[in-house]
Parts: sequence; C-alpha cells; structure tokens
Amino acid sequence: MRIHSRAIIYFDMVRRCGSVRQASRRLNVSASAVNRQLLYLEDEVGAPLFERLPSGMKLTPAGEVLARHSITVIQDAQRTASEFDNLRGVRRGKVTLINVEGVNSDFLPAVIERMLRLYPAVEIEATTAGSTAIPPVVLSGDADIGLAFSLPRSEDLQQRAVGKFRIGAVVQPGHALTQERRVTFAACARYPLILGAPPLSIHALMEPLLRRHKAPLKTVVRATSIELMKSLALRGLGVAFQTLFGLEAELRDGLLVHLPLNDPVLVSELGAYVRAGRPLPSAVDAFLNVLSDELAARETREP
Repeated sequence: MRIHSRAIIYFDMVRRCGSVRQASRRLNVSASAVNRQLLYLEDEVGAPLFERLPSGMKLTPAGEVLARHSITVIQDAQRTASEFDNLRGVRRGKVTLINVEGVNSDFLPAVIERMLRLYPAVEIEATTAGSTAIPPVVLSGDADIGLAFSLPRSEDLQQRAVGKFRIGAVVQPGHALTQERRVTFAACARYPLILGAPPLSIHALMEPLLRRHKAPLKTVVRATSIELMKSLALRGLGVAFQTLFGLEAELRDGLLVHLPLNDPVLVSELGAYVRAGRPLPSAVDAFLNVLSDELAARETREP
C-alpha cells in the first residue's frame, strides 16, 4: 500500500478541523481537492475513514488507525526538516505548546524570553487549557509539549521536566490567617473559601482535605480559572488555594500573601510532557531544556 504524503496531510487536517470545507480553507486548496485525496486514501485502505455526520466528520476505526500513523509521519517530517536546518547551521523551527493558565503571568514569559534570546528564529505557539484537557492535545499531535500540574502517569506521555511546588492559602496581607503560626486547612475553613473546580488539577489535590473536614464549609465560589480565584482573593472575598505560579506580581507588590498548608503538606507537580516514543525536533528539544532549567530555578526558591 502506497500512501501519498499530500493525502496524509489533507487527511490529518480534516481530522483536526472536523470538516472538508474548513480543512480546505486552512490548506488554501479547494474542497474538491481535499475530497479527492480522502477518496484516494479510502481506496488504498479499503475502508471508509470518516463518518459524515450532521455535526461533522468523525473518524471510523480505520480512520483512527490511520490517524495514529499520520501524526507520527507528520511529526517525524518536522523533526527531519529541523535536522536539515541544523546541518546548514540554522536554528529555527516552530514549537507548539499547550499549558495551564497559572504559568502565563510570569513563568512562561520568562521561558519564552530566554528561548528567543538563544534561538531568535524559532516561532512559538501557546494555547491555554486546564490540566486534564492537555494530554489528548499532545497525543493527537496538535501540540508538541503539554505543561500541566499533577497529571496521572501514562505510558503514552513522557515527562521531560518536572518541579514540585507547595499549595498554600492565598489571602490579603491583613487577613487573620497571616497571624497563624501554622496554617492548616481547618484554620482556613473558618473563613469563606474560594475553591478550584474540575478541570483544575488543584480540585483533585484538595478533594481529600475537603472530605476529611467534618464541619460545614462556607464555599463562596468554585472556579475553573486560577486567574479568577486570584482576583477574588485580591478583593478579600475568601481564602483561595494555589501554588506560587500566577501570583508572582501580586506577591512582589505586597497585594497577596501565600501561606503553605501544613496538614498535610500539599505538593503539586508542574510537568512538561511529550508524546512517548516521538523523536523531537531540535527546536522542541531546545525549548524543553530552557523550560527544565527555569523549573529547577523556581523549585529552589520554594519556601
């Protein structure tokens, strides 16, 4: 069976977009040209690759098999092109990243700044999502790297860098909790609480503490946004919980206080993940090295 590279590219774009028409716009070719390549592939495979549904194109079992092949082929082609660039003494390429919201304010800008100083010809594309939504995007090939908190271990994902960071209560400087010698969840629970909801990883990390606490909780907000939780704490509306990520400017300016929890010590892992077994383009590998260095530096500054 001979599967033409153009057909693979067109098939993969239809898989990503969910429609021939949208794929044709992204590829800047006619819809009929995309459809011809799909028909060619289906003839080669000997089975339909998509179900044509009112809601869009859905992969068939044969399509799922070909999708795994197409992701490998396209990513390997990108890596090969990057290696040819390196042979010519050129360090360029593109890094696609999907990351949690908390790293957007300070950590990720620091990583990108250093990356662009070292490799100014590299293009970086970053998308924000909750931790639980990140693995499927990396596995589908829609992102090179996933940056997420406390992901469950998976043989399909390789963890390339990690740092461990304490979860703490986040309050205004004048809050009564700042007078406590040890900050426990029980002490925090005497006040209105601002809690994370799925798909934030902190929801799963905090859930055992919430279940063990016998007294009723006064939860004022459950949010899927770290930024929203921080903003509510800034207004004095309750006690929020998170790592130091996303609080850098407010802590530096004395607008918020981060009080690590001690019962037990709650730790969240911030990890960088790639699809297991994938040979990485040099630009992606370089980005991971810069990211790993920044993670290690932040971990050493933990209280």
